[in-house]
Amino acid sequence: MYTFTNQFISSQKNLEFLKANMMGPNAMRVAEELASSLPVRENMCILDLGCGCGLSTLFLTQKFGAKTFAADLWISPTENYERFKSIKIDEKAVPISVDATKGLPFANRYFDLLFSVDAYHYFGDTAEMLPSLMPFVKKDGYIAVAIPGLKYEFGNNVPDDMQPFWNCEMERTLHSLDWWKDLWERVEGIEIVNSREMACCNLAWKEWLTGYHPVVAEDVKMMEAEGGKYFNLIQLIAKVI
Repeated sequence: MYTFTNQFISSQKNLEFLKANMMGPNAMRVAEELASSLPVRENMCILDLGCGCGLSTLFLTQKFGAKTFAADLWISPTENYERFKSIKIDEKAVPISVDATKGLPFANRYFDLLFSVDAYHYFGDTAEMLPSLMPFVKKDGYIAVAIPGLKYEFGNNVPDDMQPFWNCEMERTLHSLDWWKDLWERVEGIEIVNSREMACCNLAWKEWLTGYHPVVAEDVKMMEAEGGKYFNLIQLIAKVI
């Protein structure tokens, strides 16, 4: 399943690129597993929403040759443009600054696929978000999301070994598969075609912990305490009908 990612990181130069640009569980590997459940084609127009430093964008453009809008709030378009030029995907990847909570600057029905890796949980945890994104996706197009989550809802019973790391942002953004399914199933105009825990969870997290991002050191401690008991990666795919 992970042919592209494994081949990419077999080069030491590419591995260093990955370590320098991860912002969470390895977005390239997560994107590859998510895409394996989708009919991605070269002639598609894709919105990579919350692309970060563009690892998912690199995968979509290099694996499929698809035109991809790399949209992020935290990473500037100029920074991503320079990065995309350095890896020669700038002809297919369009960097743009977007705050999904304030609306998207695109025409209705513009995209064949809205794709989001390691990001949707930061802005998509409300009943209003998914309906606000649907108008930008063509009929019979897809909205596909992969996010860190929990194996079960903690509620007020945060495990003792997680309490040193738990904060209000984690409480808001990290939820179980059933929680996310319930949120999406309330939305009219879509058909949920896939929802599951992802197979790459352990490996994607392990690779993140080798990265150079400043929060990695704290996450190493957290994942040692977590020990595979609580975290997962969640995949949700809906078809716009």
